[in-house]
Amino acid sequence: MEDHAIIDLYWSRNPEAIQRTGEKYGAYCRAIARNILPDRRDAEECVNDTWLGAWNAMPENRPGLLAPFLGKITRNLAFTRWRAGHTEKRGRGELPLVLDELADCASAEDTLQTLEAAELEEAVNRFLRTLPERECSVFLRRYWFTEPMTDIARRYGMREATVRTSLFRSREKLRRHLEKEGLL
Repeated sequence: MEDHAIIDLYWSRNPEAIQRTGEKYGAYCRAIARNILPDRRDAEECVNDTWLGAWNAMPENRPGLLAPFLGKITRNLAFTRWRAGHTEKRGRGELPLVLDELADCASAEDTLQTLEAAELEEAVNRFLRTLPERECSVFLRRYWFTEPMTDIARRYGMREATVRTSLFRSREKLRRHLEKEGLL
């Protein structure tokens, strides 16, 4: 079923929307949740909460693209659940590493207190559009999907050291981009 048809089901408050969403985007949302929450039950609850979140959000918001809309809901719910558990073992230990890696680019304490989150998000999106496709994909796999570097290396046929170097260089580019835009 096409995304616009699924969105129409949500807007008409048809419960079939949830079934169709699960069929089309269940694996996608589970992958996002599992990268942050390795406990299958927690990840599955997070995905179920995503469908409810989409159901509740749709009357006010009509997403242009359904996959990123659902992915963002899943990711936010997973981070919230992770914070509630607040243990290093969650997310296969990747979440603390990912947040630590990005700390040099944008300190959550300093940057988010002085900026609107939307302004920072737009700046990061502008930065991502400047990256070559593969570099952007590696960056997003690590910092959006919180994938382990070993998985990214395997996915793109790279050595883990190459992934690490690519991510380091991308973070440096992001830091310079944010400084140039006056956000750091």
